[in-house]
Amino acid sequence: MKPNVIDEIVKNNLCIGCGTCAGVCPQEILKIQDNEYGEYIPYETQMCDSGCGLCLEVCPFGNNENETQMGAKIYGSTQGMKYLSETGYYLDSYAGYSSEFRQSSASGGMAAWLLTKLLKEGIVDYVICPTSQKNPEKLFSFEIMSDENSVKAASGSVYYPVEMSEVIHKILEVPGHYAVTGLPCFVKALRLAAQKNRKLRERIVFTIGLVCGQMKSKNYTKYIAAIAGNNDLKKVQSVYYRGKSPEKPASNYYFQSTDEHGSQHKIFWNEGVSEAWINRWFTPNACNYCDDVFAELADVTFMDAWLPEYSKDSMGTNLVLVRSPEILVFIQEEIGKKEINVSKIPIEKVIKSQMGVLDLKRNQLSYRLYIALQEGQKVPEKRVHPKEKIGVLKKREIKLKARMQKESKELFLDYYKDTTLDIKTFRDGMQPYIKQTKQLRSVGKLALPIQIIKKISRREGNRR
Repeated sequence: MKPNVIDEIVKNNLCIGCGTCAGVCPQEILKIQDNEYGEYIPYETQMCDSGCGLCLEVCPFGNNENETQMGAKIYGSTQGMKYLSETGYYLDSYAGYSSEFRQSSASGGMAAWLLTKLLKEGIVDYVICPTSQKNPEKLFSFEIMSDENSVKAASGSVYYPVEMSEVIHKILEVPGHYAVTGLPCFVKALRLAAQKNRKLRERIVFTIGLVCGQMKSKNYTKYIAAIAGNNDLKKVQSVYYRGKSPEKPASNYYFQSTDEHGSQHKIFWNEGVSEAWINRWFTPNACNYCDDVFAELADVTFMDAWLPEYSKDSMGTNLVLVRSPEILVFIQEEIGKKEINVSKIPIEKVIKSQMGVLDLKRNQLSYRLYIALQEGQKVPEKRVHPKEKIGVLKKREIKLKARMQKESKELFLDYYKDTTLDIKTFRDGMQPYIKQTKQLRSVGKLALPIQIIKKISRREGNRR
């Protein structure tokens, strides 16, 4: 019998909860459920007796082909295609926004514009993306939509676990052309599944990718809702993660929750959201082993324009990385028609906009792999190699965030009682780590001028 996803992935804490394995299981014995940390994982409803191994073959954290190998097969022979190790394959890159969807979207609204346009033009029959459910225990799920208004209503970032098993079943049951949105690991899982299943290969005609630094558990949303002022987390009916304020830059967006009575609670990024996000609280372990920044297997990838010339605009701007010739033509034809305000941008600027995520998923990943292997953990094969030498401060940062990642999950379980999170006690438990983070940041600020002086000295020495 071939190894399966439960033994190789779930038991080694490498599952990202995408649900693809359950979606394609021939025996339909895999189901997706929450674990105690608010993360999705598959479980077996009965003992698998086929031993086909398909579940592991479609897992994005299994040792299957990597994104570079798969990208070469999908895009490598396309005329005009270019390749960089940071971005994977690409045809062209753009910056801009959709006037219609910008306000209701997390960034520039370009993803929502494209999806509705694909439906309107009859290029696809269905769009699949995360949608609000107004259910405290399941605030979002993947849904299949066939009308533009539903897509518009679903626009906005979702920092909440969703899984694809049910929509994969629907794709296999209902003929048509589908466009599917997803994070890099989800898109990879769909590509792996399409290699194994003809219906998925023929029916999923476009994959829409989003740049991702990390996923978050359901408990992350409960924590943010709690610090925003929600006393009864069971009453939260809906959340919005990326609200925009005219008086603030695009980077200082707000989280807003609405309870069953319509009461709203709001908290801005700089008021506590950033602390949990940047320090990797409530982040699944699988995210520690991802090296795909730009959703390299997606036909088009959207991201925030985190560049000085755009980031102060409170309305938000998208960067767009195009790999599909059909989508490239589609965008080019729409430029100048006033639906979108888009212009070309050098690929170097696209890369620069995501330098923080690139450091996280390439340079820092190399050290996380080294640590994991030293501790005897099972890790997936990645395109970066384990490396010990990355700098003392960077080592301390990675180790500190790893401890916070684990401790935040455990402390939440300890202090979440009867639908309420004891914020003070939770933060008291995290305080030693918060203090160390501030100390490390202070040391880093002192070390930077020294590094600059050393670099200048080396240059001067070379000139002599």
